[in-house]
Amino acid sequence: MKRLLTAVALLVFALYLIFWSPNPVFFGAATLVGVLCYREYSELVVRHGIRSQLWLGMAGGLLLLFLPRHALIGISLLIVLAFIIALRDRELRDVLPEVACIALGAFYTFSPWRFAIELRAISVHLLFFALALNWAGDSLAYYVGRRFGKHRLAPAVSPSKSWEGSLASVAGSVLFGVFYLGYFGPHFPAWQVVTMAISANVAGQFGDLAESAMKRGAGVKDSGELLPGHGGVLDRLDSSMFAIPVVYLFSLWK
Repeated sequence: MKRLLTAVALLVFALYLIFWSPNPVFFGAATLVGVLCYREYSELVVRHGIRSQLWLGMAGGLLLLFLPRHALIGISLLIVLAFIIALRDRELRDVLPEVACIALGAFYTFSPWRFAIELRAISVHLLFFALALNWAGDSLAYYVGRRFGKHRLAPAVSPSKSWEGSLASVAGSVLFGVFYLGYFGPHFPAWQVVTMAISANVAGQFGDLAESAMKRGAGVKDSGELLPGHGGVLDRLDSSMFAIPVVYLFSLWK
């Protein structure tokens, strides 16, 4: 019941943000989500035995949101600063992992929400599609995987996932995309909708596996405990964080 109530609350809040919230509210929500994602990512980094410069990486991520045109310069300077700070450590073999995790974290946890802001400006329906396509795919994958799943997709990372469920997930996203974008969204040729749905779904599945790999490496089941019954923010959004940039890329080809 706790899991269901959390899911309903998240859905209602997400629908409001996507379709009806003023731009400043949506921007604020995107910033908050980026901050929460980076915080959980930072805790996973620490559990991997790598020191995390929380505020430095978060500053780089905020540059991506607030100053996207100047973010490359800003993050480059932050990397320089990160090296300066890391070089104070006597264990020099930790320097490269520490700086790399800061740069990766900024892009991994904040850039999807910059793309979400840009995508919403193009079409709220494209943003909803980018967020919902993997949820639609996962629903079909769950039932097909349980009934027919025999071939493990990535047993070392996520033993419960199967190739059968993965293919069902792709099919579910395609069906959702064809019906949803065909009725509500901006006009795309059918082949482009199908290609976009397949590409974004596959990207989202890799996003889920990537986060699962980080959690397994850290020895934890969930990235956090913020969402009752669902774990952390990263646990709920890992697929969308990889799917959103793909949908945005396709939107530029319209």
